[in-house]
Amino acid sequence: MEFLRKSLKAQLAMFIFEIVIVGVIAFFLMLRFVPMVQPIFTAVGVIVFVALASYISLIYVVAIPLSKVFSEMKALLTGRPYRKIFTDRIDEVGVLAHFFNEVTKNIERISVDVAEGRRMSKELSVGSDIQRKILPKETPVVNGLSLFGNTRPASEVGGDSYDVISAAANNTFIYVGDVTGHGLPAGLIMVMVNTLLRTFSEMYTSGYDIMVNTNRVLKQRIEPRRFMTCVLLRWNAVEKKMYYTGAGHEHILIYHKRENVCEVKQTGGIALGMVQDISKIIKEENIPLESGDFVILYTDGIIEAKNMQGEMFGLPRLKMTIEQYARTSTSEELFANISKDFGIFVGDQIQEDDITLIIIQRP
Repeated sequence: MEFLRKSLKAQLAMFIFEIVIVGVIAFFLMLRFVPMVQPIFTAVGVIVFVALASYISLIYVVAIPLSKVFSEMKALLTGRPYRKIFTDRIDEVGVLAHFFNEVTKNIERISVDVAEGRRMSKELSVGSDIQRKILPKETPVVNGLSLFGNTRPASEVGGDSYDVISAAANNTFIYVGDVTGHGLPAGLIMVMVNTLLRTFSEMYTSGYDIMVNTNRVLKQRIEPRRFMTCVLLRWNAVEKKMYYTGAGHEHILIYHKRENVCEVKQTGGIALGMVQDISKIIKEENIPLESGDFVILYTDGIIEAKNMQGEMFGLPRLKMTIEQYARTSTSEELFANISKDFGIFVGDQIQEDDITLIIIQRP
């Protein structure tokens, strides 16, 4: 900046020097060709000429260019249209013009980013509304079961999903799923799977057939790197029997009241959307339940949640919490106690993944 300041001063000095030279030459010419004019008046005329020429030079060299820069700056600050300033000067005026151009360029880029952010925010809001309408608004009533559950997304649109679907042949289907990642892409896949499961539950009576056909349709419509782990329960109210079909999801936790033990059962299978045909990979199996027993479904957002020290909540701690409270709890009470201990553990740590917990009890 000091260099530029000196440059501007040098230019002004050069203009004044040139004008002085012209004035001196004019003075001697006047003495040569107008000898009758008094030297004092001639000197005054030269001084006036030099001053006037210097003033005019300052106007053209500094005032007019600065006026143009300030005019465009004023237009920018008052929200009126402005134009880019074209100049090849390297003095202070050139620096101001270049600074103005850079500022306006950044403002235009930020404006585009803000507009894009608003558009994405609107899309996320729409996706969030759709998701909320799909998830159960209140705890469903299922004949022969006591049920309570909820989901909490990590972002505006989550990838976790659960639903309770009443179907024919005295069947009720209960599922929980977890799409890879979260946000709008995960939310869209969640909506697709929910729709497919509901559609095929009206056509088939076994969890196996529902999952096989859901995967077949889903695989054709999502990216290869996208998939959804899922476990589907089928409760038959007449037979009083529970069945499960796993698709690469987390373990099922089964609390046996008689022994006060929480069993950890692998769901098996492979995630929906990973391969075209899962008919040879998955199967529907029975879960023996007695009065007072629980089935707990969850997503990895619970067991992988960390506290402020970086320690994960973990499956052993979830199992221990269930065994601590389940014997004397209803499904809603067990949900509340697990949520309380989970909240104490994570504290103020930021939620990094979607969280879903479903508690099912056979009274």
